[in-house]
Amino acid sequence: MQQVQTPSVPDAVIGTHGVAKPVGYFRAMVFLTVIFFMWGFITSLNDILIPHLKSVFDLNYAEIMLIQFTFFGAYFVTSLPSGWVVGRIGYPMSVLAGLVLAAAGAFLFYPAAAVPSYPLFLAALFVLASGITLLQVAANPYVSLLGSPRDASSRLNLAQALNSLGTTLGPIVGGLLILSIPVVALSIRQYWTVALNQAYILRQTTLVQGPYIGLAILLLALALAVYFMHLPDWRTSSARPESRFWHNLSHNPRAYRHLLFGTLAIFVYVGAEVSIGSFMISYISLPRFGDIPVDKAAAFVSLYWMGAMVGRFIGSGVLRKIDAGRLLGCAAVVAAALVTTTLLSHGMLALWSVVVIGFFNSIMFPNIFTLGIAGLGSQTGQASSLLVMAIVGGAVIPLLQGFLADQIGVHHAYILPLLCYLYIIFYGFWGSRIVDSPDSLQPVESRA
Repeated sequence: MQQVQTPSVPDAVIGTHGVAKPVGYFRAMVFLTVIFFMWGFITSLNDILIPHLKSVFDLNYAEIMLIQFTFFGAYFVTSLPSGWVVGRIGYPMSVLAGLVLAAAGAFLFYPAAAVPSYPLFLAALFVLASGITLLQVAANPYVSLLGSPRDASSRLNLAQALNSLGTTLGPIVGGLLILSIPVVALSIRQYWTVALNQAYILRQTTLVQGPYIGLAILLLALALAVYFMHLPDWRTSSARPESRFWHNLSHNPRAYRHLLFGTLAIFVYVGAEVSIGSFMISYISLPRFGDIPVDKAAAFVSLYWMGAMVGRFIGSGVLRKIDAGRLLGCAAVVAAALVTTTLLSHGMLALWSVVVIGFFNSIMFPNIFTLGIAGLGSQTGQASSLLVMAIVGGAVIPLLQGFLADQIGVHHAYILPLLCYLYIIFYGFWGSRIVDSPDSLQPVESRA
C-alpha cells in the first residue's frame, strides 16, 4: 500500500496554543470523528432541501440543483485559501475556524427562511459550505497524520464511516422536521389568493429554521471544545504547506501524476455520489420506479448513505490487508454495474440497484484522497487543498444531470454517474500509481 509520510512525532507535536500539553492521538481521533459526523449530517440535509424548496419555489431540476452547485462550488472557490489558512495557523486552529464559519452559514438560514428568498438560501449554503471546506482541508490530512503512515487509509476510512453515519441520519431527521407538512401541488395553489400562497410559502420555509439554528449551536460548541482541548499540531516545515509545491507541480508533473489523476477522481466521485443522492427522492417517487411518497422516500436516501457507513467500517479493516488502489478499482467496477442495472430496468430492481451503490461508494473518497497525497511529505497540505477543491464535482455534475433530467428524464440522466465510475476504475487500477518520486518530494527529515 502506498504510504503518507508524516513528521516525527517527538519533535513535531506541540499544543494548539503552544503551551499546554496536547491531548493524545486517540482522543484527538475520537474528537475529529465527531466533526466528520457533523459535516456529513449537514451535507446530506441538502437531499431534503432539494425536493422541499423545489416544490415551495416551483423550480425545475436545473434550478433546484443550484443548491448543490452553490454548496459544492464553495469547495472550488475557498479550498486554496483554506490551504493557505492551514499553513498559517495549523491544523487544530483551522478546524476551529471552519466550525465557526460553518455555524455562521447555518445561522443565515433564519433570515433566508423569514423573507423567504431562494437566493438568500443559496448565499447561506455558500457560507456554510465554505466552513466545511476549511474543515475538509484541515481534517482529512490531519487524520492521516495521527498515527502510522501505513494505516493512514484505514484511519481515514474509519473517520469517513462516522461521516457516513451523519449522512445516514441527516435525511431521517431532516425528513421528519422539514418534510413534516404535506406539499400542496402548484396545480392547486394556482387557484389560491396571493396572500394565501405567501402564507403557505412562509410556513414551508420556516420549517428549515429550527434544524439549522440547532446545527449552528452545535458547531459553536464543537469550536469551543477545540479551543480548550489543545489538540496535537505539527509545526515543523515538514508538515506545513510550502510555496515550492506549485513550482514543482508545473515543472515536474510526472512526479505528481497520482495527485493530478486523483484530483479528477475526487471530482467525478463526489459528483456521482451527490447526483445519485440528490435525485433519489425524485427518482423513486416516479410511478415506474417505486411510486413512493416524498416524505417516505427520504428513508431510502438514508439507506443509501447507511450503505456507505457500513462499507467504510468494513473497509477500515480490509485496507490493512488489501492494496487501496486495487480495492478502489473493484468497488468502482461494481458501482458501474449497479448504475447500468438501474438504467436498463424499472420497478424495485431499478430502485434497489441505485440504493445499494452507496455501499460501494463507501471506500472511494478516503482511498482516492490518501492515494492522491501519498509520498508528498511536506507538501501534503497544499496537495490536500487541491484535492478538496476537486469536490466542486458535487456542484458541476448534479447541475449537468439536472439539465439532462429536464431533457431526457431523471431515469436516463443516470448515464452521467456511470461515466464517472468508469474513470474511477481507471484511477484505482492504473492512475494512482506513483511512477516518479524525486528528492523534492521527500520530507525534510529524510533529506537531512
